[in-house]
Amino acid sequence: QVQLVESGGGSVQAGGSLRLSCVASGSTLTSAYFGWFRQAPGHEREGVACIYAGSGVTYYADSVKGRFTISRDNAKNTVSLQMNSLKPEDTATYYCAAVLRRGSWSDGNFRYWGQGTLVTVSS
Repeated sequence: QVQLVESGGGSVQAGGSLRLSCVASGSTLTSAYFGWFRQAPGHEREGVACIYAGSGVTYYADSVKGRFTISRDNAKNTVSLQMNSLKPEDTATYYCAAVLRRGSWSDGNFRYWGQGTLVTVSS
C-alpha cells in the first residue's frame, strides 16, 4: 500500500512563491506518473501538473504554465511542485496523486491520493 504525504502549503501574498512536496512511502515508484491536483471551495478538482518519474517528462495545465514546475527525486521518492508568481485564484487545497490507471492524467484517474495541503494566496 502506497501512502502519499504532502507538505509545504501555507499563506502567501500574490506574487509570492511556495514549494509543495509529496513523499511516497510503501513502495518505490520510479516508473509511475505523479500528479498534482487542486480543489477550491465550490469548484471541481483541477489537474495542475504531472510528471512521469521514469523519464521526467512533465505536463501542465494552461493556467499554471510558466509559473509552476513539477520535479521528482527518485532517490527520496519525492515529487515537488514549485509555485511562483502565485495569484489569488491559485488558492485551493492541493493534492498529490500517484500511479495513473488509465486515460489522460488530467482526468485524475490515479490509484493513490494524499490528504492535501492548503495554499492560500491573498491579494
